[in-house]
This record gives sequence, structure tokens and C-alpha cells, in this order.
Amino acid sequence: MASLSRDARIGLLYVVIAVFFFSTSPIFIRWADTISSYEITFWRLTTAALTVGAMMLLRQERWHVPREDWGKFLLFGLITALHFLFYIASLAFTTIAHSLAIVYTAPVFVTLFSALFLKEHIPFRKWGGILVTVVGIGILAGFQPNFTKRMLFGDVLALGSAIMFGFYSIAGRSQRHHYSLFTYAMTTYAAAALWALPAAVLSFTPHGYTPKTVLSILGMGIFPLGFGHTLYNAALRRVHASYANVIATQEVTGGIILGVLLLGEVPGMNEIIGVIVALVGILIVIL
Repeated sequence: MASLSRDARIGLLYVVIAVFFFSTSPIFIRWADTISSYEITFWRLTTAALTVGAMMLLRQERWHVPREDWGKFLLFGLITALHFLFYIASLAFTTIAHSLAIVYTAPVFVTLFSALFLKEHIPFRKWGGILVTVVGIGILAGFQPNFTKRMLFGDVLALGSAIMFGFYSIAGRSQRHHYSLFTYAMTTYAAAALWALPAAVLSFTPHGYTPKTVLSILGMGIFPLGFGHTLYNAALRRVHASYANVIATQEVTGGIILGVLLLGEVPGMNEIIGVIVALVGILIVIL
């Protein structure tokens, strides 16, 4: 950590806090399973946009995005909507451990996209830490004794979410000098909600909106997305996207712990070993 600037250390702290909020996401999604994944995605993004908008009002920050940039934000919104839709849908087919583990192969995609699109490279030895992290996640996800075609489909959805998370991370970092954090976050979440709206309308399940479901939707919009992802985007403004994303992988650990405590999904030995290996990889990256 001594080689990192003070600004970068603050960025890493933001990610650590974000991970705490991220970890609540799969729990809220499971509790909201009486409605479709499309509806969950739409309401989650809408709630997050309103949450960040409220923060802007409190800060008396004025929203302004030039008309010529609206197309750019529609693209960012599409990437964001696909990331969350694939992730939320995957939890209907596979376990929390599998879904989170595969989504967090994202550091590889983030590092590749950073080099390709932002011309931001990381030291060669840091690649070793990223690969160790991904191996740990692979151990966590693998060796499933009751693996089925249904779980395979869920795992493929999670991989799609990982790729979109890579693009999402690069998009957030690329705009750090152009827009304030809240303007960027609110506009991206709102654009993503617009993309999710048609599918949410077509799959509307009015009988599914129980008090538990509504509270879960509000919870996932405010905490993992409104707070968590906004903090993650704040971190992207201060530290290389690969460093931020590799720490964000510990949503896997937090999600598994909450899955045990609240849903009774007890991890196996391979999942515990995988978490430990992934933590070692993270230390290699940030030290």
C-alpha cells in the first residue's frame, strides 16, 4: 500500500465500504422473488436514481448533461441494465456462491478493457494477483456435486453480467473528468431504468408485490446500488479500475456469509478455500 497515493488509498476505502453494501444484494433479490427479474431490475435502478437525486438536492447540486451526451449515457445505461439483469436472473437458476463467484471474474475483463480503451496498464506482477483472485473464485464456484443444466444456464448469465461489469467499470472511470459523481451516477441509473422498463411492463406480476417484496426492492435500490455502486464509482475516480474491481470481488464473501445467516445456504469446503485464495490474490494486487 506504500506505493499507492493518498487519493488511491481513499479510493480503496470507498470500495471496502461499497463491498459491505454490495453483499446485501443477493439477499434482497431472493426476498423479492415473487416478481420477475425484469421488474426487480427496473425498480432497483429507479430507486437508486431517486436516491442519488435526493443526495444531489441535499448538496444543492444542479443536474446538467448536454443534449449531445444523451446518446453516450443511453449506452452506459444499457451496459448497466444488462449487468444487473443478467446477475439478478442468474440467481433464479444457480446458487448465490456460483453467481457471485462468476460475476467476479470481472477483474480480468476490467484489466483488459482498461488497457484497450483507457490505455491504463498495471504492473506485470499485479496480473499475478488478479489471476490468483480469479482462481480462488473458480475454486469457490467449482466442484459442485449437484451441478445441473439449470445451474449451467445460471452460470452463463452470471458470466454475461461479469463482462458487462467490466464495461460498466471502464465507463465510470472514463467520465471522471467530465461529470460530477452524482450527476454521472443518477443519469446512468436512470438511463438503465429506461432500458429495463419495457421488459418490466411486459412481465408485470401485480399479485407478486407483497410488503416483503416492496421493502426488498427499496432496500436493493438504496443500499447495494444507491450507496454501494455510487461509492464504487467514486473509487473509480481515484484508483485504477482493476484495483477497485478486484476488491469488489469480496461481495462474494459477504454474500455467502449473509446467505448462511439469513437464507441457510451453507458453503462447502471448496467455497471456504476459494474465499481464502481470493483474499490472497487481493493482497498481492493492493500491496
